[in-house]
Amino acid sequence: MDGKELQNFIQELQQARKKAGLDLTPEMKAFVDQYGKSTDGKIGIVELAQVLPTEENFLLFFRCQQLKSSEDFMQTWRKYDSDHSGFIDSEELKSFLKDLLQKANKQIEDSKLTEYTEIMLRMFDANNDGKLELTELARLLPVQENFLIKFQGVKMCAKEFNNAFEMYDQDGNGYIDENELDALLKDLCEKNKKELDITNLATYKKSIMALSDGGKLYRAELALILCAEEN
Repeated sequence: MDGKELQNFIQELQQARKKAGLDLTPEMKAFVDQYGKSTDGKIGIVELAQVLPTEENFLLFFRCQQLKSSEDFMQTWRKYDSDHSGFIDSEELKSFLKDLLQKANKQIEDSKLTEYTEIMLRMFDANNDGKLELTELARLLPVQENFLIKFQGVKMCAKEFNNAFEMYDQDGNGYIDENELDALLKDLCEKNKKELDITNLATYKKSIMALSDGGKLYRAELALILCAEEN
């Protein structure tokens, strides 16, 4: 891990620890001091793992060795969020992680899988309801693959989202196909040039269409990407 990728990891590490009310360990402070201010730094995965607590080691393990494609991640999410609720529970999460590891040709003991599941809930389940939402679980993805980060800044309120869905569902059949999604994403990129890069349009579209049902992207699936939660 080197350059900007290393700096991004350090920044997220500090933010996550602060949010959890935890201080950096002495080893982590030394690591931040050494690598946090320069884009020229490099560190091996084994070396980095030695200074990180279990939770951060787990995140590093997935990012650097297992997850390479946001498309695979989204396809796996769709499989386990079978009721389209936008959440998966602890048992579904365990199966979800097992599936991702198998796609990466990684075999793992059940006891270790249970440990990973517990770590995920401890890291990301803020309200302790035993469920995780898509954007929380997407933190497993490497920064460069996590397109959902980009879309956080362009999410719409429910009314605006519903209006947009109906406008781009040009034939009124209740779902958006690949061509309709292409038109929607082009307009979003034009309106939100700071957040979205139109040169990544094909990647955005491919990842979002991974949520579709045989090429049919229904309202609930697209809402996971484009509709902000309303309290």
